Parts: sequence; structure tokens; C-alpha cells
Amino acid sequence: MTGEPAHPLDLAALAEHMATHLDGVTPPLTARQFAGGMSNPTFELTDAAGRRFVLRKKPPGDLLPSAHAVDREFRIMSALKGGDVPVADPLVLCMDDAVIGQAFYIMAHVDGRVFRELELPGMAASERAAIYDAMNETLAKLHRVDWRAAGLADFGREGGYAQRQVKRWTAQYQASATDDLDAMNRLIDWLPENLPEHAETTIAHGDFRLENMIFHPTEPRVLAVVDWELSTLGDPLADLAYNCLPWHMPDARRGDLRTNDPAQTGIPAEADYLAAYARRTGRTGTGDWIFYLVLSLFRLGAIAQGVYKRGLDGNATSSAALQRRDVCRNLSQIAWALIEKAGRA
Repeated sequence: MTGEPAHPLDLAALAEHMATHLDGVTPPLTARQFAGGMSNPTFELTDAAGRRFVLRKKPPGDLLPSAHAVDREFRIMSALKGGDVPVADPLVLCMDDAVIGQAFYIMAHVDGRVFRELELPGMAASERAAIYDAMNETLAKLHRVDWRAAGLADFGREGGYAQRQVKRWTAQYQASATDDLDAMNRLIDWLPENLPEHAETTIAHGDFRLENMIFHPTEPRVLAVVDWELSTLGDPLADLAYNCLPWHMPDARRGDLRTNDPAQTGIPAEADYLAAYARRTGRTGTGDWIFYLVLSLFRLGAIAQGVYKRGLDGNATSSAALQRRDVCRNLSQIAWALIEKAGRA
């Protein structure tokens, strides 16, 4: 899943920086860019001795405020290292743009499987069930982490997460809007008027999905959760709702669980997935589930719009960014349809 870098790296400068901050790095370096991801470009680095690393960096060009926070990724991974939530070993953080042009961090390479297709083709039903259960267990473990004891009391604000998310993604969307989308405009009005009254605060990954986990090569076991760019202190139900979006929306590249038959596929129904999560976290319900699903769709739409705008501006990670013009429109229409179906319009 790697290819030639879309944005060239100064490998000589990078090797010099790594040799200064890491033991055992042997120049020269070679680099290949991971094909997945549209936000922070990610590269596999290999030194002359065959030792592998992974580099994540900010994309080039003018960036939206608070976006592409590689330093936050590095911090949360450092805080979770060695605990119940598996992460790649964070090695080096560099916020000096002078080294390779953008801030970056380096983590250990983790060998394993990445599942990009939601329906897990080629697997037995029992294998699929185990993979989805491992994902569920990992999310529950994340939401059980004592974030104060982990040194993350200032990683975000306690309470008010949904309100801040609505404000943030409204601003991000409006800063990158290229078309007047009626459904997005309606959601911008609806969300602030339907905020949940009470919400728990936990660590929230922000982009928790099957593709952002590295599984053991042969076992249904998560070795590392990756892509922590959007992590913060937040509402666990927002994290859970985002994780459950495949049961509500199609994805042309990853698949569609809307018509999933658990008896045939082994992939659980959404209700059973939610029940397993509730059992693991000791919760009795999922609150205003429609709100959290709508918020997740709205946020994903805003992110897709930002990717498309970066494509127009010529500083996207991949040329596929230009294919995302209609993604925000489609997601916002799905969200509004959920609201109408629930009688909440």
C-alpha cells in the first residue's frame, strides 16, 4: 500500500536529524509514501541497515487553524505507550520547519494487517466477528483510560465537547466551502439547537475506524491504533457514533454495512456492537444516538470538504482529493435524512 512520495522529502537532512536523536540509524534513507490517508502524509523510512520507521508530517501549503496537529498525535501516543491501548512507539518529534519543510514525528514501524474493506472479503464469518469484536474492545479500552493519571488533563477541556465540535467543524467547513450546500446549512442550524444536556469526558480518538488499526499478522488482535490527529478530551459517544457510521452510509472505497446480514457475514449488527461496547464500559445506553450520528456525519463532511479544497489549492496529499467534491453534499444529505426519519427536523 505504498508508493513514491507525492511530496519530496529531504532525506539527507532527515537522516542527519534522526541520527542525532535516535541510536542506530544508518544513512542513507529511502522513503515510500503510504497510499491511505488524505490529511497528514505518512511515509515508510528504511535506513541502510534495513531498519524501518514511519514518519508523519504536516502537508505543505497554507493550512487551516488547529489542523494537522502532529505534535498532539505524538503527545497522545507517548501518554498511552505501555498501557491497555496499543500504539506504535513514538520516537522523535520535530516542530522545526527548517529540517524538511514541515513539522513531523517518527514512530516505530509495526508489522501487521490493515483492513481497508469493511466487509473483510476472503475471511470466515468467525474471523470477521473476532476482528470487529477486537475493534470494539479497543475503543472501550480507550474510553476507560484515566486521562488525568495519564498526564492529559490539559489535552482538551472537560465537558462541552459537542458544542465545541459543532463550532469547530462549522468554522472549518465555512473556511473551505466551494459550493452552497442546503443540507450543510440546515445541519449548521440544527446541531446547536440539539446539543446533549449531559456528557461524559474521556479520551476521544476522533477518527476511530477499522482502517486506523494495525492487526496482528495472524490473530484478531490490535497491535496499534494509528492516526491520532483529531484526538482530544471529548465525548465517548461521539467517538462511538463515528465508529458506527458504516452501518448508516456507503463508502465507495471501503464498503457498505447498511444491508449487512450478521448470520451470513459474522459482522455484528449495529445494535449488538453497541451492546458489546456498553457492556465493556459499564454504560446503560447511547444517549441521543441520532445527534451523535449526525454530528459525526457533519464533521466527516467538513473534513472531506477541506480535503477537496486542498486539492483545488494544489497542496493535497493525493490527487484523489479532487474526486471528493460531492462527498460533503452526500454526507450532509444522509445526516438530514436521519433527522427527518427520527421526526426531529
